[in-house]
Amino acid sequence: MTGAKERPILFSAPMVRAILEGRKTVTRRAVKAWQQPQIEDDGSWFAVAQRHPRWGFGVSGDDAKACGAELARSGCCPYGRPSDRLWVRETFALLGNEDGCCIDWQDNLVKGDERGAARIYRASCPPGDYGLNQIPAKAEWKPDTEAMEYDGAWRPSIHMPRWASRILLGITEVRVERLQDITGDQAEAEGVDVAMCQLYLKSSPSRFECKEAVIHGFAGLWESINGAGAWDANPWVWVVEFERVMP
Repeated sequence: MTGAKERPILFSAPMVRAILEGRKTVTRRAVKAWQQPQIEDDGSWFAVAQRHPRWGFGVSGDDAKACGAELARSGCCPYGRPSDRLWVRETFALLGNEDGCCIDWQDNLVKGDERGAARIYRASCPPGDYGLNQIPAKAEWKPDTEAMEYDGAWRPSIHMPRWASRILLGITEVRVERLQDITGDQAEAEGVDVAMCQLYLKSSPSRFECKEAVIHGFAGLWESINGAGAWDANPWVWVVEFERVMP
């Protein structure tokens, strides 16, 4: 782990659940606009790496792979490189009493440092009665207590501090490829399941193409996160494979 770095990364509640269940082991994130490689008609390609231009000439049919490999080797991936770690940012909340003051799991008042307060994570709190979120009686991130419901203020994932994160991921591989080059196996590794496929089946931007159902599910998921036209744009993406690091 010498020289390894830790960086934050945001995940939605469904993706957090997929990580916790061991179904998600890779994430795709669009390469920034100024880094998007360009392949010319004559077969030459151009990629910006670490803000310096790099030129190369590929063999017909292999240009995209060569270009992606060069960008992956550049070391400019904002998510890190193999052996680096990612700590997950997700929506969370600190429990409090009727006065809004933080408390721990024994209902003791927590003063000064919020780190001692009881924490809950929205991804692990399914909706209960009256739209409240049901806090599980048993969970890996808190002691065995009586089940209760929560209707307090959730803190957006972008505002999660490092000490509140419960998930640490170790990067095992980083590569660059076109978004639509994703395979069925990789779509499954992205955390796409049957329910997600059904959710996006009618609206998936790839639904009229001859692809596996799980790819249609991923295409719909990608578009729901990145906006209309994001799948058809077929951008170059960072493909970051990881494994969960247990404490």
